[in-house]
Amino acid sequence: MSDSSMLVDAVVYLGAAVLCVPIAKRLRLGSVLGYLIAGCLIGPFGLRFVQDPASTLHFAEIGVVLMLFLIGLELDPKHLWTMRRAVFVGGAAQMAACAAAIFAGLLACGLPWQAALVAGLALALSSTAVCMQTMAERNLLPTALGRTSFAVLLFQDITAIPLVALVPLLADAPAEGGSSGSAVGLLRGVGAVVAVFVIGRFVTNPVLRVIARTGLREVFTAFTLLLVLGVAELMSRAGVSMALGAFLAGVLLAGSEYRHALETDLEPFKGLLMGLFFIAVGMSIDFALLADRPLAVLGLVLGFQLLKAAALRLVAGPIGVGSRQRWLFAAMLAQGGEFAFVVFGVARTASLLPGQWDSLLTLAVALSMALTPILLIVHDRALARAAAATPREPDTIEDQGGGVLIAGFGRVGQIVGRLLLASGKTATILDHDPDQIEMLKRFGFRVFYGDVTRVDLLEAAGAARAKVIVVAVDEIETSLEVIDLAREHFPKARLVARARNVPHYFELRTRGADIVERETFESALQLGRRTLEALGVRAHEARERADAFRRHNKKMLEDLLPHMQDEAQRVALARSARDELERQFERDRAELEREHGHGWHAERERSDAS
Repeated sequence: MSDSSMLVDAVVYLGAAVLCVPIAKRLRLGSVLGYLIAGCLIGPFGLRFVQDPASTLHFAEIGVVLMLFLIGLELDPKHLWTMRRAVFVGGAAQMAACAAAIFAGLLACGLPWQAALVAGLALALSSTAVCMQTMAERNLLPTALGRTSFAVLLFQDITAIPLVALVPLLADAPAEGGSSGSAVGLLRGVGAVVAVFVIGRFVTNPVLRVIARTGLREVFTAFTLLLVLGVAELMSRAGVSMALGAFLAGVLLAGSEYRHALETDLEPFKGLLMGLFFIAVGMSIDFALLADRPLAVLGLVLGFQLLKAAALRLVAGPIGVGSRQRWLFAAMLAQGGEFAFVVFGVARTASLLPGQWDSLLTLAVALSMALTPILLIVHDRALARAAAATPREPDTIEDQGGGVLIAGFGRVGQIVGRLLLASGKTATILDHDPDQIEMLKRFGFRVFYGDVTRVDLLEAAGAARAKVIVVAVDEIETSLEVIDLAREHFPKARLVARARNVPHYFELRTRGADIVERETFESALQLGRRTLEALGVRAHEARERADAFRRHNKKMLEDLLPHMQDEAQRVALARSARDELERQFERDRAELEREHGHGWHAERERSDAS
């Protein structure tokens, strides 16, 4: 490929992504579907800007590899060991249930049992790229659902070694080497895993230490990429999942002092290559085969996804997925995975799949990835309709009589509630997350289920009699809605609210909140105060400076509040407040020097010199 051709392809990929992904996100279709649509548009069955999607797909799999490496960096071996039951029991249950259901369906379609078994196992694998991207967009990775889903995906990657080895054993015309070749391949895979362990455990850290001493950031980045790509190539040559090898390498480096530097260097590459991977999947969709045999293709896609979703829903409960999230679990993992492309390629070489079945199955996997965002939208809308039709009855709310109502019991609301309870004050607490509520009740908190934007529930919680309503919900729009409702219906209550940032602060104060605190302001102020102390400033002076800064900052915000629509006045007031703070610091320093005399000044100079 010429340099100009590579440049043109790069421009095409980036242009398609920049055009399609923002539109998809704006339509709430998700970034994955945006990338897939971009691939369809520029591929050989669209505008034909790119003619060889297979090579692009192979290259773009590096994005999946980088993603698994970064995930591995977040897990130390001890943490991974605690996941062993979720990985091996939960993952095995998922594989067995899904493979059995799809195997039976393919047998009914007339496939020989050997081909049906391999295809069933391959289609039981889910797309790590699609699932992880979806969970990241929905902030599910730190949740119980995210951990269970990741454990299942990790087990699927582990099964890559025996699955590839199984194909020639079941073929009517065994691949070269027969069963002995499969045994050699299995040993080669195990050897590759051992090699990754040795590299990650004993080689990488010393090399990183030497490179870090050079102070050359670009060399450090180059070695980081070399490490991940080298592991991927090693695993690929051994016939093992590249993603699994990268994940293991990441786990082995999770305790390294260079972990954060590795994450920082790889994150931009991961995002771009993940997008390229989805574009390549979109380009690989064979619309000619779809047009030639539409019923067969669509029947195969919908059939295997329905069977797989039903099996996933069946095993979701036993492997620890909460009752409200089991269909979401099924919808996220119902598609085929990228490793199925590899399995079907090996099956094609071994002549295991008759007729056009290898092409049909490959197309079905690609289409299932494209349908996943749509399936999730259908799930969300069905869930919303079900909730509207048969909503969970709000808890019977007992007004605690403490005069305080806390709306939202996340990370901020919990601290407020704990402080009140520790001070002997009671409060009525409202939240809308059932799983969170059940967990908090086990620890003795008085938390009730209810939508904080419903006036009737606020009234039932005693808002009309409350002296204080604390608005601690995470979502900015929801917090503003609660403030509006409380100011309109419960005007006697004082409204205390958390603000995410300065614009949110102004919105809350404009709408009538009495007391507003920015969630990061006090912690940042404490950090600044401790920094001054570390630089030799006396503790009491650092505290006074922090207090002065707090007073001036709050006064500035309150002074700006009436002038929010006048940009010129806003800028002038901000400058004036900053100048006044500087003058105040100078007055404070002069006053301290007068009070303590030359002895304090000499001691200060010695402290500065040290």
